[in-house]
Amino acid sequence: MDSKTAYAPPPVIAPGHTFASVTEKISAVVLTRRHPLSWFFGLGVGLILLGMLGTALTWLLLKGTGIWGVNIPVGWGFAIINFVWWIGIGHAGTLISAILLLFKQEWRTSINRFAEAMTLFAVACALIFPLVHTGRPWLAAYWLLPYPNSMGVWPQFRSPLIWDVFAVSTYGTVSLLFWYTGLVPDLATLRDRAKNKWTARLFGMFALGWRGSARHWARYETAYLLLAGLSTPLVLSVHTVVSFDFSIGMIPGWHATIFPPYFVAGAVFAGFAMVLTLAIPLRVIYGMEDFITVRHLENMGKVMLVTGLIVGYGYVTEAFFGYYSANKYEGFMIWNRMTGPYAPFYWALIFCNIITPQFLWIKRVRTSPLPLFAIAMVVNVGMWLERFVIVVTSLHRDFLPSSWGMFWPTRWDWMTFAGTIGLFLTLFFLFIRALPMISIFEMRTIVPEAKIKGAKAH
Repeated sequence: MDSKTAYAPPPVIAPGHTFASVTEKISAVVLTRRHPLSWFFGLGVGLILLGMLGTALTWLLLKGTGIWGVNIPVGWGFAIINFVWWIGIGHAGTLISAILLLFKQEWRTSINRFAEAMTLFAVACALIFPLVHTGRPWLAAYWLLPYPNSMGVWPQFRSPLIWDVFAVSTYGTVSLLFWYTGLVPDLATLRDRAKNKWTARLFGMFALGWRGSARHWARYETAYLLLAGLSTPLVLSVHTVVSFDFSIGMIPGWHATIFPPYFVAGAVFAGFAMVLTLAIPLRVIYGMEDFITVRHLENMGKVMLVTGLIVGYGYVTEAFFGYYSANKYEGFMIWNRMTGPYAPFYWALIFCNIITPQFLWIKRVRTSPLPLFAIAMVVNVGMWLERFVIVVTSLHRDFLPSSWGMFWPTRWDWMTFAGTIGLFLTLFFLFIRALPMISIFEMRTIVPEAKIKGAKAH
């Protein structure tokens, strides 16, 4: 056995598959009438939490933001914490789909479809919070949109909230177009395989008349690459702009130039953790171990390890800046995080985001679904704690000791947050029931049959 054989990476698709077997296995999840009980359980949990979101938002609109735990000086609470958390989760979908496509990484093909869907659902959850954070959305939210109104007053373009509107709306629009463009060939496949005529007509309408001709494929590939090129800078720009919500302020703990790269790395870190959280159960429930292989799990573990190290570097740099700057306010802020009333949250995030990912150095951990799933869940919690620490500990003790105060979330804060998780779960479970969770045509390009035919064509 030579060195190349000894160290060959595991395949991105299990051996023995053909064009027909790939198409049958993926499309059967959508076209079959039966579905696993776990799907009904997951959808039920999502719907229960979604009802909780409806209750919390209804009471919020009736009573106002006073039902939340926000106060003086902590004017930003769960709304901004959860907004940043959800936007970060959506980053992995664009990274997997666009950047890995441009770099021609075959291992993206099994996970890009549901990662893109995850991006859209996470953005939808994130948009709820800035909207309701304005208090009375019908009186305030439309001021964030850049249009001239009857009074000739424009939004304040120096406000990072306006920048968020531009960045997140662009990100959501391009991600939606990218996701839908990739779906078109698969929708045509489902149209042709559907036995119910109304189902076939529905898929046919969204397939936009796709027939798989050479002209269709040429236009499709051009559009897909253009959208990938547009999406790539969004990976960097969106969370950079979100970090400006904090870094342009003068609050100690926020006013730091390291925030943009630190936030982008953290977003990719959180996004891949959520992809693993979804991919590992899905591959077991639907028997997709042939398509979402150990190689996918290991590669995602490696990305988490790298971005986790960058995030850890950001924590160390932030603490060093507080000490080395000789700014007493910055120094106090760091010391307060480590030893103040919210110190348990700070040390919990250090454990979740720095210590726990170090297990990913071990190959056996990176290639074992259960340990990898546990690490991903811990990272999800840790990235939420990071946003909590950034927002709350920087505000609750500011420049004036006379205005210091504590922030404690109310049950309505928790209900709104849990409700957005319910919205995410509901949308995701409906997606995997109605549309192929794995790209059929892209998986067909990596089976041995495609490579043999490609070699013969040349």
